Amino acid sequence: MAKFTQAAKVGVFFVGSAAAAFLVYRTVVPKGQDGHSYVVHGFIKDATGLASKSRVTIAGIPVGTIDSIKLEGGQARVDVRVNGDVPLFDNATLGKKSASLLGESIIVLTNGTDDQRQLKDGDEVHVIVESASMEQIMNDVARIADRVKLVSEQLADSLGTKEGGDNMKAILINVAQATEALNKTVQENRSTIRETLQNVDRITGNSEPQIAKILENVRVITEDVKGLMAMQDKNGAPGELRTTVERVNRASSSLESALGHIDSVAARVDRGEGTVGRLTKDEALIDEVQGVAEGVNDYVDSLRRLQVVVGMRSDYNFLANTLKNYVAIRLQPREDKYYEVELINDPRGLTTFKQEDVSTTNPNQPSNYRTVTTTTTDAFRFSLQFARRIGPFVGRFGLKESTGGVGLDVKLLRDRFEIISDVFGFGETVRPRFRLAMGYEFLTRFWLLGGVDHIFLADRRDYFLGLQLRFTDDDLKTILPFAGGAGASAK
Repeated sequence: MAKFTQAAKVGVFFVGSAAAAFLVYRTVVPKGQDGHSYVVHGFIKDATGLASKSRVTIAGIPVGTIDSIKLEGGQARVDVRVNGDVPLFDNATLGKKSASLLGESIIVLTNGTDDQRQLKDGDEVHVIVESASMEQIMNDVARIADRVKLVSEQLADSLGTKEGGDNMKAILINVAQATEALNKTVQENRSTIRETLQNVDRITGNSEPQIAKILENVRVITEDVKGLMAMQDKNGAPGELRTTVERVNRASSSLESALGHIDSVAARVDRGEGTVGRLTKDEALIDEVQGVAEGVNDYVDSLRRLQVVVGMRSDYNFLANTLKNYVAIRLQPREDKYYEVELINDPRGLTTFKQEDVSTTNPNQPSNYRTVTTTTTDAFRFSLQFARRIGPFVGRFGLKESTGGVGLDVKLLRDRFEIISDVFGFGETVRPRFRLAMGYEFLTRFWLLGGVDHIFLADRRDYFLGLQLRFTDDDLKTILPFAGGAGASAK
């Protein structure tokens, strides 16, 4: 009956783990994706600014990522992984587009029309949209400059010769003749011009009374304004208009003073004085600022390429009848190397050995004997390892479960099948701890693992079977740059 109860507990654990993993899977899988995708590829001349796992968009909406970039036939072959719910047809297009001022680029697709054959996994996009590069723009500018030079040379050839001089002389003669003709026209219409002036004189003469009235009105308005300026209120204070004029006067004085300060600041900047002045005059400071800007650009670019992989894993040890849980974060700046941090909750915890030599006079015991005390505590362990990949092999070294250790992994089937081996625990036992496991991604982001632990020690050897959820978290990547500052503030 006890064995049946223990088996029931294991069954309930696995059912609960599967349900929890499914809920987490539904949380981390982006909305709009069903877990299925397909890969198409295209060839472009210039892959500058593109990186693996960069966005792929249609009409500005992300529909996939760049799976890989490699050189093939003198061109860049770009493999694009597209969401399964986004169809592409035989006349679809593929092109590169700049995504920011920092040099980042993305792949832009168009679906094509549904009257064409639909592309499948492994097909090629034949229609490539090539954007103009900086080199092409500079070549166009050079060609324009050559044409301007040619035009200037032709103009010099036209005016710098005797024939050109004669032509210019003929033009000036034509201008003189046109001026003379205009003079004759004015002389011939002198009487008309005189009559026009006489009409203007009569108009001004008839308007003289009106002009006098206008001047009188101006005089009255001036006197009224003068009276307002001299007006005082009942307390003897200046009137409102006068107060306003005085305020305007003070404001103009303040403005003049402010303009003087601005002129002084501008002069200091022009002479290279002060921080802003040095920034505009000091070439070394300008180079330093430019270096800082380039450093920030490199840092942002490296942060953009950084992949943060989160892993949550639970193993069941059959002989010990215990559960072992892992939480891991992998920081991967490049495809061929990464750093991994693990926190492990092992029920068997940390095992220590205490050796004691005893001397006794008890006739029932040996006169000298040795006792070895083994103590196992339930404690958390942690791992901190650096990994480097060469082909399908991944070598690791560092701390493994709070002890020094090394590891070797083999990745097969497009990284969906792994053989994992670890040697660690030097000093805990007579022989180091050797663990061998295999893992397979049977569903997107879900891994099934199994293996043998403590292979060298028969009394501690155990077999385990586990389930792991492994996914990439872009939100955690954006928090990492501030984690160091937060830790320093906490100290």
